[in-house]
Amino acid sequence: MIEPIQAVALPEAGSAARQEGAAREARFGELVERQSRFVFRVAYGLVRNSHDAEDVVQETFLKLYRNGRWEAIDNERAFLARAAWRIAVDKLKRRRADPGGSAQDWSPVERDANPEEALVTADWNAAVHRLVDALPQELRQPLALSTVEEMNSREIAQVMGIAEGTVRTRLLRARRILKQKLAGMMEGRYEKR
Repeated sequence: MIEPIQAVALPEAGSAARQEGAAREARFGELVERQSRFVFRVAYGLVRNSHDAEDVVQETFLKLYRNGRWEAIDNERAFLARAAWRIAVDKLKRRRADPGGSAQDWSPVERDANPEEALVTADWNAAVHRLVDALPQELRQPLALSTVEEMNSREIAQVMGIAEGTVRTRLLRARRILKQKLAGMMEGRYEKR
């Protein structure tokens, strides 16, 4: 008589485990849906390529799901930005080691612009991207988080694992360098005419 009772209890325990597993997967799906665009923007700010950024997003969420750490997150955005940041930095290192790495993909030009305006806009955007990409990594990374992700210096400090004052200093230096280079470009542009 004990055996039939145990046989009935086991399927119920299995059912509860399946329900918990389904609930866990649903919570993770909600996290992915809620934060995947944010993680993409963090990744894109570093890798500057949509295909690589998508890879970083997938790798970030896959690692989080496998290790289960996502269930104990206090600050989702900071945690996910930090995780994506690390994966993107690793991807950049691998890309630099592979000279045949993926090419840059620039933002599309406005469709309503005439061909000349479209060419000028595309050329200008490409020049600005080159200037940002030419910044040292220690300046480019906080600038990307600040401008693309609109994160404040406290959030950037958490993501990068550096002091908030250091973030502010790096942002100031990056913006100063870009301002000088853009001014030089504008002077050269008007002198050529």
